[in-house]
Amino acid sequence: MRHFDLSPLYRSTVGFDRLFNLLDQATNVDNAPTYPPYNIERTAENAYRISIAVAGFAEDDLAIESKENTLTVRGEKKVSEEAGQREVLHQGIAARAFERRFQLADYVQVTGASLENGLLHIDLVREIPEAKKPRQIAIGGKPAKVLEAKVAKAA
Repeated sequence: MRHFDLSPLYRSTVGFDRLFNLLDQATNVDNAPTYPPYNIERTAENAYRISIAVAGFAEDDLAIESKENTLTVRGEKKVSEEAGQREVLHQGIAARAFERRFQLADYVQVTGASLENGLLHIDLVREIPEAKKPRQIAIGGKPAKVLEAKVAKAA
């Protein structure tokens, strides 16, 4: 049993649609895209890097978009006139169009991207706003002091 029916939860909750959609997508691994392959790594306590294998794609063939909490990477190989004149005897390097989406946690921002050696590297950082950081409340009317607390690590 790999599929969970979340519809009873929809009837009794408000505002958790995004969470339920994420859970539903996570349990539906049979339809998960496998191209292009990618790695997600933690480079520092609040910094991450997504590396996507995009061999054969140039910078002009790739598009990266960050909207709300979704990072979308698209690739579409532009056909040149020279490529139309050649006859390919074996094509083992996939150059098909793709679209890969990543759900980002709150306060995760894209800081940059680079293309080197056939890998597209996208750097991300989690920056928690000052208003969301824990504060120590003083007793007796003294001003509040912001604590420099470590952010819980995401799995």
